Amino acid sequence: MDIKNLVTVKRIIEEGSFQKAAQVLNYAQSTITFQVRQLEQDLGTQIFERRDNRMVLTEAGRDLLPFINNVLNSVDALQKYSEQRDALQGILTIAAPESIVTYWLQPVLKEFREKAPKVKLRLRTMNCFSIYHLFCNSESDVDVAIHFDVGSYPDRVLVTRLRSFPLTLVGSPDLTERERDFITPNQQKTICNIQNDPDSLSLKILRRYLQQQNISLEESLEVWSIEAIKRSVMSGLGVAFLPRFTLEEELNSGELIEIPTAMEKPQMTAVLVRQKRHWKSPAASLLMDILTKSFPQEMPHTAIA
Repeated sequence: MDIKNLVTVKRIIEEGSFQKAAQVLNYAQSTITFQVRQLEQDLGTQIFERRDNRMVLTEAGRDLLPFINNVLNSVDALQKYSEQRDALQGILTIAAPESIVTYWLQPVLKEFREKAPKVKLRLRTMNCFSIYHLFCNSESDVDVAIHFDVGSYPDRVLVTRLRSFPLTLVGSPDLTERERDFITPNQQKTICNIQNDPDSLSLKILRRYLQQQNISLEESLEVWSIEAIKRSVMSGLGVAFLPRFTLEEELNSGELIEIPTAMEKPQMTAVLVRQKRHWKSPAASLLMDILTKSFPQEMPHTAIA
């Protein structure tokens, strides 16, 4: 059954004749007649009859009209859905940890807003492990997530490995040589580690290293943001282990110093993830395109179709 034939029947009802319907639809009248006859053959009944120089529905036609309207309304809804899907509008929910949101994602979001001003962005700042468990264990409402790799995802999650970021242990220039020594094994240090998330990946990496070296620190000092961490370290309250991109300004100015360790190139890998079952909207496609082009690639991609 051809949808065009249903559209033609609806137009004949509205215009009152085959001739007027043909003019509105820009068809030859013979085409209109053929479409009606074809639909009548498909349905096995006569739809129109002539009465007082007008084409009116037969009793069977009147019975069929609600079904014809339902089909055409459904087609209209599908067309509108397609139009909305192809437009850069709606809501896009993004999840990322504080370090990525503060020091790396800002220019990406700025470019996205310039290219898609009608899209409403919802940004959720979350721990990497929280994002991971959200995508693994629940019906996530997050469209796109960017975080540091903390484990293997199930097959239903699509992952793009972006690049690796080095981690750096930093302290105040006023620290003594002994306080700066994080290489010699078997130490009981009086300095503390300063962090803002007891479950962060960087902290887990540091703890593993300290355990291997048998280096003990004072109890950790927990503050509320990476900026607060850096200020606390500059004040001599302790040391911090953070992605180097969050520290460049202070290291260049000499407000912070890099503390050597025996770790071999400590780093975290940023990944871009989404649920495979989620339809990839134009807004999500645009964001992922900007993300993957926002810095040099250092490792191969996995599929993110």
